[in-house]
Amino acid sequence: MDDNATLSRFELVVADQIVFANYRRQPGILVITYVYAPPLLRGTGTAGRLMEAVAVHARAEGLRIVALCGYARAWLQRQPEHRDLLN
Repeated sequence: MDDNATLSRFELVVADQIVFANYRRQPGILVITYVYAPPLLRGTGTAGRLMEAVAVHARAEGLRIVALCGYARAWLQRQPEHRDLLN
């Protein structure tokens, strides 16, 4: 996963396709506003792999996550090891 700070999004490139999570930063908080997977990658678990990397990144930086995106919120709620990151 790469942090494309210019576009304020985390990106994961798979088979020349980009899965991304738009974000904005606030003190101590990472706000995930939107997660997108191209149609060719939907249902492959790629967005979940991206969210796993986002959660690990947030934890390493000591950030909580506000998930405005429904997918991001649902994913975090389904992961007991990351649920504590939700703000």
